[in-house]
Formats: sequence, structure tokens, C-alpha cells
Amino acid sequence: METRGLGSLQASVVGLGCNNFGMRCDLAATQLVVDAAIDCGINFFDTADCYGGTNSEVFLGQALGKRRADVLIATKFGIKLDDDRPGGARPEYIFRACEDSLRRLGTDTIDLYQIHRPDDSVPIEETMGALRTLVAQGKVRELGCSNFSVEQLRAAAATDLSGPQFVSVQNEYSLFARQPETDGVLAECTETRVGLLPYFPLASGMLTGKYRKGQPLPEGTRINAESRWLTEQNRERVEALLLFAESRGHTLLELAFSWLLANSAVASVIAGATKPTQIHANVAATGWELTKDERAEIDALLTVQ
Repeated sequence: METRGLGSLQASVVGLGCNNFGMRCDLAATQLVVDAAIDCGINFFDTADCYGGTNSEVFLGQALGKRRADVLIATKFGIKLDDDRPGGARPEYIFRACEDSLRRLGTDTIDLYQIHRPDDSVPIEETMGALRTLVAQGKVRELGCSNFSVEQLRAAAATDLSGPQFVSVQNEYSLFARQPETDGVLAECTETRVGLLPYFPLASGMLTGKYRKGQPLPEGTRINAESRWLTEQNRERVEALLLFAESRGHTLLELAFSWLLANSAVASVIAGATKPTQIHANVAATGWELTKDERAEIDALLTVQ
């Protein structure tokens, strides 16, 4: 599988989001998904201390076992876990959160350590200082962030121009959520060579083709009638994009992945999975290299009202 750079790391262009582990997947199901991912060439596993009530990290570490050295583990800190672990980005909390994640994952080093969201109550100089200390101690290889604006990315970089910097930013980005194009984050990533890691790349399943106009919601799916994605406009867009993809011998999911990866600033598309068949579909989705004309046609289709 193709890889793209995140600082010193080379991440597979299809990653695995581990938010289902410990929640929708028990340890046995997690093992099946992790095995399938590695067998398919995925080496980038993205989790967080808050996923699955902290069990995502535990299950991921156990499922990887002796293959830990063959993969990259990205995890996050900063979301409140409980009254004793309030989250945030104060140095003392960062050091504690890192030690806890290392223990749960059963590893000595986190490949990519990410702040889950900005914490305006803490000077960014203090946060970055603590993160750089973890790098110096060998507990973290590279640093990343999530839900950061252009201004916040620049402020973090300016704290120490010669020290370790964020090599990634994980923001929402998909065919249906194109804020990084309008808020400047995508351009900033391109200019500074910070890798963009899109979350919700399939718009919570809308871009899989499961949700069709005029058809009832499939049983057992995550989206319900109140979902922000399940709008009449998005249903119209799905139909138009499905027709576009199928006329070229592809699926809507393949279109969603390939469209994101057509932008060189996107380092890895980290979709979740609860079963091996989803892993296989995600990996197969990267084989379509969109032309400039096709991308322009897609843009036109997304203006459907």
C-alpha cells in the first residue's frame, strides 16, 4: 500500500480509526479487525484515550501483540475522562495522560501523540513545551493536533521554531464537509507540509451508499432520522455521486476515499471498521486516480440543491 509522510513516519494512505474498539467491538471483534487491517497493508492505527471508555487503547495494544513494531500507533489526549482525569492541555495532565496511554497500549513509545482539541485556558507555550519534553524523553516520536484552526497551528509552531512541531492536524473533511478548503487549514497544510488526517471521511456512513433516497434506513445502522447528515440535500447528492461513480465502474465509497487522497496534503484516510469486510472495502477504495476533469465534475454535482 502507498504511504505518505508524517514527519519521520510513513503512514499507509488508508488508516484504521479505532473508535469502535471497546464500544461496538469487544476484544475478539477488535482482534479480527486489527488482523485484517495488517494483512491488507494498513500500518496506521488511530485511537484516543477517551475511546471506548479507555478500552480502545487496551484492546488495540492486546490485538497488536508482538506486531506492535510493525505498525504506527496514533493516540490523543485532552477530552475529560472522569472527575479525576479532567482533560485539557496543562503540562502535568499531559504527562499523566501519556503515561496512562503507554500503559494501556502496552508500549514504550507512542508514534503520533495528538492533542484532541485546543485548550484556550492554557498558554500554547506550556502545552508545546510539555509535548516536546515527551519527545526528548523518547516516549513520543511525533506530535499532532486535532480541531485546530490556521491561527492555532501557527501559534503552536511559533513557540519554538527549532523544536519538534505538529506534523499532523486531524480535522473533519469529506465530500460533504469541506471546511478545510474554506478556513485555510488545507492550504496551510500544503504550505507547511503538515499532514491532514480527515475524520468522518465517510460522513458517518452517508458516503458508503447505504442510505438511498426514498428508501428506509437499513436496520442496525448508526445514523438515525435526526442525524445532521440525513438531509434531503445530502440524499440528492448521494444519488448524483452514486451515478457518477457507478458509470465509471466504481462505488461511492471508492469515490469518497479517492477524492480525499487526490489531495497530496491528505496523509491518511482513517475510517473506522467493526468487521473485516469493511477493512477490505476501505483498502480497495484507493485504486481510483481521479482526473482534474472528474474532480471538477464532482464539484458541480455537489451543488445539487
